[in-house]
Amino acid sequence: MPLIVGLFDSSSVRQSLEAPVPLHSTNGHAVNHRDSDFERTVPKPNVGGGMLDSIANMANSILGAGLPYAVSQAGFLTGILLLVILCIVTDWTIRLIVINAKLSGRHSYIEIMNHCFGSSGRAAVSFFQFAFAFGGMCAFGIIIGDTIPHVIRSIFPSLPTIPVLRLFSNRQFIITLCTTCVSYPLSLYRDIHKLSRASGLALIGMVIIVASVLFEGPQVPVELKGDPSRRFTLMGSGLVQAIGVISFAFVCHHNSLLIYGSLRTPTLDRFTKVTHISTFISLVACMTLAISAYMVFTNKTQGNILNNFPPDDTVINIARFCFGLNMFTTLPLELFVCREVIEQYFFSHEVFSPQRHIFFTTTILFSSMFVALITCDLGVMLEITGGASATALAFIFPAICYIKLANSRYSWLSRQKLPAVLCAGFGIIVMVVSLFIALGKAWTPDGDVKACV
Repeated sequence: MPLIVGLFDSSSVRQSLEAPVPLHSTNGHAVNHRDSDFERTVPKPNVGGGMLDSIANMANSILGAGLPYAVSQAGFLTGILLLVILCIVTDWTIRLIVINAKLSGRHSYIEIMNHCFGSSGRAAVSFFQFAFAFGGMCAFGIIIGDTIPHVIRSIFPSLPTIPVLRLFSNRQFIITLCTTCVSYPLSLYRDIHKLSRASGLALIGMVIIVASVLFEGPQVPVELKGDPSRRFTLMGSGLVQAIGVISFAFVCHHNSLLIYGSLRTPTLDRFTKVTHISTFISLVACMTLAISAYMVFTNKTQGNILNNFPPDDTVINIARFCFGLNMFTTLPLELFVCREVIEQYFFSHEVFSPQRHIFFTTTILFSSMFVALITCDLGVMLEITGGASATALAFIFPAICYIKLANSRYSWLSRQKLPAVLCAGFGIIVMVVSLFIALGKAWTPDGDVKACV
């Protein structure tokens, strides 16, 4: 593991930056004019937020409940190894996006790709950014439908028998109500740092979820537990699907520049600390959740681990409630990205329009809500979104941009570029295989996708 850490350490990336473009630092050193221009053009609010705000937003973007499912697909030992390695790579590539922005003098993911690869790069990153964020919104809507109705029915057992109130135990109604009354108003904000307080509460909720699964898992009825002989498997048959699910959980590259720009003092040093702390918090939480849940449910592990527990478990219902609240705040983070992609791609040279802002917010949000209403298969949604879009955003695009922007005197096999070459190659392989598997499921009559109509 020290070798892996050293390979992806930012020092090698720093050394490969061209001399005329030094990185902005907090140590008082002079700043190059291109770096100054970048700092001025980063889209940030008038005041901005502190590091804790950015850590809350980034960590909230990363955390999720699909990790036990990923471990069940990959096998226990391979799944845990994947969690650690992909977390390290994710930490590195998040920071690589900001470095690419500084090297290119651009302030958005779309503009970086446009600078490096022209209109084709601009179109590719726009498509995958939108697809990943929109897929995330759909997944979060599914989670709301998986959690909140369980909680309501456990608190009010007789509710389904009351004609007027039985709607509050209905999955579709709850998704519609929560999306309209909670996520929609939050999504109308223009500044992402204004969601940091809600994201902080969501992180507290995630701690409750992890603790609930950790302590309640061993107490579930025997018939709900998985095969104990499958606990310490080396490798499972769903390795590629597991990479997709883990990638979906860890990837926040599509809003990393938004988070960077929301810092009150946006420097690479400060953003590096934000990234390290956020990914470390996420890794600890994800490892705890994945190991504790998989040890109990093994081959029966579902895409949303809370669905493995009985509906009348009081502690788990508290966790379900917290998870639902988490989705209320995480969903707007993804909508910010969808909206920003549209603004950058189609209206980059136009002034802000309140009417356009409201129109796209409304259209995107309720489109994702419709998808969540008609499917309840979170696992497949995570596989498809993570395997295709997440691998492109997290592993392929940051790496190939850096290869293009880094000093041309370095060869592809040099210490400065080799990590990026390996990362891009890994992402391409995973994306191709994931799409092949996903299309195979879609064309199979008895496929795995479950509809909830």
